[in-house]
Amino acid sequence: MLQIKQAIIVEGKYDKIKLASLVKAVIIQTNGFGIYKNQELLELIRYYAKTTGILILTDSDRAGFQIRNYIRGAVPEGEIKNIYIPDVFGKERRKVKPSADGKLGVEGIDAEILREAFRKAGILTEEMPISEPITKTDLYFAGMSGRPESAEKRRAFQKKLNLPANLSASALLEVLNHMMTREEFLNRTADQKEDV
Repeated sequence: MLQIKQAIIVEGKYDKIKLASLVKAVIIQTNGFGIYKNQELLELIRYYAKTTGILILTDSDRAGFQIRNYIRGAVPEGEIKNIYIPDVFGKERRKVKPSADGKLGVEGIDAEILREAFRKAGILTEEMPISEPITKTDLYFAGMSGRPESAEKRRAFQKKLNLPANLSASALLEVLNHMMTREEFLNRTADQKEDV
């Protein structure tokens, strides 16, 4: 079992149960959209953001991104890192039908895929050597930002990296800077560059 110092924010109790079998950490559940009306819970999340930092691990569906964005906006200080699970289509065993987006949530994702999501966020790996960060300009020159077909190219690249399709350019940038060096990014996207 891996020990993590940051508090981990998840949506529901089944997500919490799944995660508790993999990591030793403070795990806080938002009860879905219940976070919108629970000021005590929000204050607790703010406390952990300022003291230990928080890791947001919500589902890769629309609701998960909405909750993730709400927390980021409601927590003005402290360390916040996002952990993203890939788009895996299917249905959790305990549910009668799949979610509205048809994707598995945290509770349905395989344990090894969850570990890999933590690794990609820079949580379970050794510190990467300090290097030049990947920038929005790098995304632009790779055709993944500020161009007519940028969203499509970004989704294709995210799919290659096994990341969810709904990431914005800014969210992708954050993830990439935890996953790889700028040099690795430039090598991987060399064939996608367009003349400007």
